[in-house]
Amino acid sequence: MIHRRNKNLRVVREPENPADPTDKIIEQIMDELNSEDGSMNDMEEQIKKHKIKFWRRIILSTAAVLAVAAGIYLLVNLQTYSKARTLDTYASGGSANNSYMQFADGVLKYSRDGIAYLDQKGEEQWNHAYQIQNPFLDVNEKSAAIADKGGNDIIVFQEDGLKGEIHTTLPIEKINVSEQGIVGAILKNDASAKVMCYDTAGNVLVEHKTSLSGTGYPLDVSLSEDGEVMQVVYLYTQEGKITSKVAYYNFGKKGEDKTDHQVALTEYEDTVMASGFFLNKSTSVAIGDNCLAIYKGGEVPKESSKIMIDKEIKSTFHNSKYIGMILKNEGKEGYELRLYNAGGKMAMSEDFTGDYKNVKICGSQVIMYDGKKCGIFMRSGVQRFSGEMDNNILEIFPVAGVNKYIVMNANGMEKVRLVK
Repeated sequence: MIHRRNKNLRVVREPENPADPTDKIIEQIMDELNSEDGSMNDMEEQIKKHKIKFWRRIILSTAAVLAVAAGIYLLVNLQTYSKARTLDTYASGGSANNSYMQFADGVLKYSRDGIAYLDQKGEEQWNHAYQIQNPFLDVNEKSAAIADKGGNDIIVFQEDGLKGEIHTTLPIEKINVSEQGIVGAILKNDASAKVMCYDTAGNVLVEHKTSLSGTGYPLDVSLSEDGEVMQVVYLYTQEGKITSKVAYYNFGKKGEDKTDHQVALTEYEDTVMASGFFLNKSTSVAIGDNCLAIYKGGEVPKESSKIMIDKEIKSTFHNSKYIGMILKNEGKEGYELRLYNAGGKMAMSEDFTGDYKNVKICGSQVIMYDGKKCGIFMRSGVQRFSGEMDNNILEIFPVAGVNKYIVMNANGMEKVRLVK
């Protein structure tokens, strides 16, 4: 039999590329991921903007604080004060007969009968009794020595007290103490002088004889920080001609094979070199009536610069960074305060009026005083103080705090603040 197909029968054809359910799932995942990536990008952008705002606020706040601090600093340091207000007073017995000198973090109080070390509240940390007719002091950051000018006694101290006593065979003219407590001394004789070095136990380390016709007469002696190198300034005259000599002696290896341990000698004609000192372990200075000579080198110092001074030198002073001079002005009233750095470059020059017997440099401040009068200049050239204290000033130095100073007077110790 022949069967015919039903004409109403509908044939459904399947697509040539039927959709795979897996593809749809993948598309959904990709759409979700793309959606999440957009959200993540938006979130990262928001975090970035937040960080920028945060740091901008920090920077602006810091700048504002710094601006206020700078304003306060300028307000405090760029004006001249004329009065001092007493903050605290610390009485000190028998002060009328005492002299004072800043030392370490306190002050030394000394007289013919003894010496004591006071802290910044006037409290005595130690004392030592002696009998010295004409006491004079030499100090550095770590050691101090008191000597009897024209006598034979030298006593060495450090911040914690007595370190040693020295007895000389000739009258003492000048001394200098190193940080280790080694003492250099010029001892005068009828015909000549001796330059001596002693340890803290009084043992003679060096004995150097001088002569007027040979070395010349020693005017000053100075020791390096470790006491190994000694500078001596001599004045030599011959046939009416004046010559100064600056000699260096090394008592270590560098000077072993040298005559009298002398490792350097420089002569200055028509100049009176009156003083010499070490700024630090590698820089030393000699000052004459018309020049300033700076030497470099720890073991064998050599002149590195010579500065001619065209004014009359009234006084000199120094610390470890600066060399200071008070020069008399010519053709106008007053004086010039001048500072040089260790390289010989002028660091400050300011004119002022008034006479001051005492001048010193503490850090970046030059302090001048005489009786009640006091003048203070900053390294920048700004005059911080010009006025009078309530009592005669015996010693003054800055301490921690804004415009705070320790002032020693006949009543003892005072802590003051500079005010308008």
